[in-house]
Amino acid sequence: MMGEITLVQNVTVLGATGSIGRSTLDVIGRHPELYRVFALTANRQVELLYQQCLEYKPQYAVMADENSAAELAQLIAASALKTDVLAGLAGLQEVSGADEADVVMAAIVGAAGLLPTLSAIESGKRVLLANKESLVMSGALFMDAVKRSGTCLLPIDSEHNAIYQCLPANYMEGMARVGIRRILLTASGGPFRTTPIDQLTKVTPDQACAHPNWPMGRKISVDSATMMNKGLEAIEACWLFGLTPDQVEVVIHPQSIVHSMVDYVDGSVLAQLGNPDMRTPIAYGLAWPERIDSGVSPLDLVKLGRLDFATPDYGRFPCLKLAMDAVSAGGTAMAILNGVNEVAVSAFLAGQIGFLDIARLNEAVLNDVDSRPASDLDLVLAADADARHSANKLLASGLFSKGSV
Repeated sequence: MMGEITLVQNVTVLGATGSIGRSTLDVIGRHPELYRVFALTANRQVELLYQQCLEYKPQYAVMADENSAAELAQLIAASALKTDVLAGLAGLQEVSGADEADVVMAAIVGAAGLLPTLSAIESGKRVLLANKESLVMSGALFMDAVKRSGTCLLPIDSEHNAIYQCLPANYMEGMARVGIRRILLTASGGPFRTTPIDQLTKVTPDQACAHPNWPMGRKISVDSATMMNKGLEAIEACWLFGLTPDQVEVVIHPQSIVHSMVDYVDGSVLAQLGNPDMRTPIAYGLAWPERIDSGVSPLDLVKLGRLDFATPDYGRFPCLKLAMDAVSAGGTAMAILNGVNEVAVSAFLAGQIGFLDIARLNEAVLNDVDSRPASDLDLVLAADADARHSANKLLASGLFSKGSV
């Protein structure tokens, strides 16, 4: 460890059973002298959350699903654990804003993470943001809440964490003022980077979830395969770092070793490199401004041998273009896109639609639902609901049934 961290910090992990949550607990488990688990939350994975409770003994465990909470409560009651079980959105918001928590890892996937993450922000905690959808949906409102509360917001997505590490401390004075020309956001290109486009109609959910570099949940894996994930990350970067869309350039980098770069006006390009393992940015967020061991093996560039880069093709990745168009449009367009995409990916994973239908459905709903100024949270949530309603209506019509053109 560089420097010295002396106080034990209480950590709440929102989305503890997901890949980010599990990696967070792995890092915490390596440093019991520094971190204590205050609360763990999950949606429906009762058995896994119960096992995590047995190992980390949190004060609270929360299941978003009410029936799952009842199951967990029975298991906890039959054990020697003193963990209190809470349920639903109210429970999530309670542990997110609890005074006893020092750090909140916001790793709930999708729009479901917005309100709990805002609760953590408003309570002024250190928030480790791994839920990009919160910023995608409500960027200006979200960042206003960060400023009002004075919270320390640290990005955990590997790309944004890399950018953060490569920026000067005063970057919020404006990119031009601190000599930054653009941000280079790297993307692996997913499992279909070189697959002939005419073969993508036959893609199965398991194939789409087989990411070549990163172990991730099924939803984010599909987003990576369509490159919607990179589009959402571009939107997130704009809000996090005060960028305009034309200051963010997506670059395909199949090795996933360079996690992102910052291009300065003097010709310097600063990059953050590392093995593709989320424990690196998680450890950075937990220990900032110090450093702790993450458990990640050292990077061997000689063994790696080469690093490749390419420009993404919008014809292959139409979801990326839809995201870039949405951030340029502004307002609730980004919340609409996020909402329909969650429905589209769910339908694909359920076998209702084909892989290429994801982009088609996203575009159809963006054209169907009017974008408005995102002036308050209720309007953002309404846009999300409208997008989901439109998407489900189109799915029910049969226009996007699997195999349709």
